[in-house]
Amino acid sequence: MPLRPLNLGDMYDAAFRIIRFNPRATVGSAVLVAAVSMAVPVLVTAVLTALVDLSAAQSGDDLTTAELLGYLGSIGSLFLGTMLQSIGSILVTGMVAHVTAAAAIGRRLSLGEAWTATRGSRWRLVGLTLLLGLMVAGGLLAYGVLWLLVVVVAPTWAIVLFGVLTVPAFVVLSCWFWIRVYYLPVPALMLERSGVLAAVGRGFRLTRRQFWRTFGIALLTVLVAGIAGSMLAAPFSIGAQVLPLAMADSRYVVLAVVVLTAIGTVVQTAFVTPFTSAVTSVQYLDQRIRKEAYDVELMTQAGITAS
Repeated sequence: MPLRPLNLGDMYDAAFRIIRFNPRATVGSAVLVAAVSMAVPVLVTAVLTALVDLSAAQSGDDLTTAELLGYLGSIGSLFLGTMLQSIGSILVTGMVAHVTAAAAIGRRLSLGEAWTATRGSRWRLVGLTLLLGLMVAGGLLAYGVLWLLVVVVAPTWAIVLFGVLTVPAFVVLSCWFWIRVYYLPVPALMLERSGVLAAVGRGFRLTRRQFWRTFGIALLTVLVAGIAGSMLAAPFSIGAQVLPLAMADSRYVVLAVVVLTAIGTVVQTAFVTPFTSAVTSVQYLDQRIRKEAYDVELMTQAGITAS
């Protein structure tokens, strides 16, 4: 990546170059985490399929207790696999931050080196994720409770007025929180070896007077990644919806649906997680270059590495 303030094209070009420069530590790590996580629902559903009949032709009244538990176990294992994949993606994001910082000075980290680089910061990264998640959940819960109180107590015209005034305000506040509090703490925590609260404060300071620029790039990245990921997973999603119609009498229909869902998740993760993580990490470096002349330090590190 060029060691200077970057525009949107530079950032996306740098993200793709980093992924091509080091596919094992970016795409490879994301695929590994997603594959291991999605293996859980596949294996659980395979065992349940061998024990009970999980065909889609049965009606709810005809299900035995064992078959009902089989369906619930399969759905629950898929949810568990998704949760494990989300947790694993957190660590992948931390690894990609180190990969990006190394690529900025011309170094290529192996998958093992990228994992080793996260040593000492892994639990703090999990703690940061939990803290940010609780903050998001707390905000949504508080707004939901406020809505409930208004609906119960206020007349209709007041409810309408409350919605007209507070919904746009809540959307604006959520966008502000996403960029100022939520967006940059992960690379700050990983690359600066800071604590959880210090990383949140660091992200807040780096986005000061850079909100709209950071927001625009972040929003576009989410849209691009979401559309591309959905297109990559579309054949498997369509297959998972069509199979129950074509294999309604087969006891393997649920297993086939879970397998297709798992493959779609792995394929989608292979693009979305490395790309979004790389763009976020590049934005973090760009903000430091703009605010702290960090490009000088990177050039020095590159010179030391080259020598």
